[in-house]
Amino acid sequence: MIARMSDADGMSDPTTVRDGRATGPEADGGPRPTVRERRIAACRRAPRALARLGFLAPLAERLALLEAAGSVYDLDETSDVYGSGVVEALEKRVAGLLGTEAAAFFPTGTMAQQVALRCWAGRTGNPTVALHPLSHPEVHERNAFSRVGGLRPVRMTDEPRPPTAAEVRDFEEPFGALMLELPLRDAGFVLPSWEELTGVVDAAREREAVVHFDGARLWECTEHFGRPLEEIAGLADSVYVSFYKSLDAYGGAALAGPEDLIEEARVWRHRYGGNVFQQFPTALSALIGLDRELPRLPEYVRHARVVAAALRGGLAAGGLPWFRVHPEVPHTHDFQVWLPYDADVVAEVAIEAAEETGAVLFAHHWGPKGPGLSFTEVYVRSAGLEWTAEDVRAAAVEFARRLLRV
Repeated sequence: MIARMSDADGMSDPTTVRDGRATGPEADGGPRPTVRERRIAACRRAPRALARLGFLAPLAERLALLEAAGSVYDLDETSDVYGSGVVEALEKRVAGLLGTEAAAFFPTGTMAQQVALRCWAGRTGNPTVALHPLSHPEVHERNAFSRVGGLRPVRMTDEPRPPTAAEVRDFEEPFGALMLELPLRDAGFVLPSWEELTGVVDAAREREAVVHFDGARLWECTEHFGRPLEEIAGLADSVYVSFYKSLDAYGGAALAGPEDLIEEARVWRHRYGGNVFQQFPTALSALIGLDRELPRLPEYVRHARVVAAALRGGLAAGGLPWFRVHPEVPHTHDFQVWLPYDADVVAEVAIEAAEETGAVLFAHHWGPKGPGLSFTEVYVRSAGLEWTAEDVRAAAVEFARRLLRV
């Protein structure tokens, strides 16, 4: 079952829609907090968590991020105006990291990818985009490709994994572009092997299709592939990257590729309303993220594998008869946990465990995967590095025992 979720906060939390306020007034006459509000409050108060996600932090804490701005850019320079100054510096930094001729800043990844694929459609003469049905545009963007971009998405496979070279090579109709989401978030942040990825790209080239990487989380893929960013990005004709999903910036995205494509993309960015007057807070936060978070992502990925193994051991030791950690060995620093309980039941237990133990294993919402089956996403960031495998195992045992008492 594919959960239809909003991606407004970058981590797709349907509780912003599903969690209506509980009926009945509080003692002070005000409304009761939603499940989401209780979960965020519990995570903020808890001394220990596997991740402290910036977008859930108090506003004062988010503003404090810019205290480091002087270390990444000369603050005596004139501010940006329609993409100049610090925004241009960020674009050059991204192009250098990805090994592309140029890059353009966009306020959102939704806009960046629509523009990229619209440009490619004009060049190939084919508006058909082959992608996975769990890709971000298909799940989270309200049919933007077809409704806004004039594109025609077609689905390569229904399997919850990236498409294979054979599926690309043997697809029954022509397509102008192949879009690959790396990692495929809604399938469990999964990645192909390097050999599988190069095979898929080669298969698309055989069909004279261009290849575009939805690399919202491309930054965190180097550990799995064992390759530097520029070698990974170099497989594609164009790449989109996000600044907040891995790097904890305020928002924003970049489209990287050949100079002529990026120049055309800048024109379409203006037409789409994305040529914003000033974006220096977001651009500065992205530069800070590139300095602070990017070098640490491989460490987070390695520790996520420790966390996943310890979770499996703890949930089993706690007596749960069935559960799933997916992938068993995470491909990035995020992964899924599945449990045979309704989402509302597990969410309540997770909140109570955080409130009462001060340790947060599951900071994200729980969503349905089928009748009596729910899942959540587990994130491992710098805060998680403080947890040993035994810490994770003990917290998982406690959580499992609480769940069995429901």
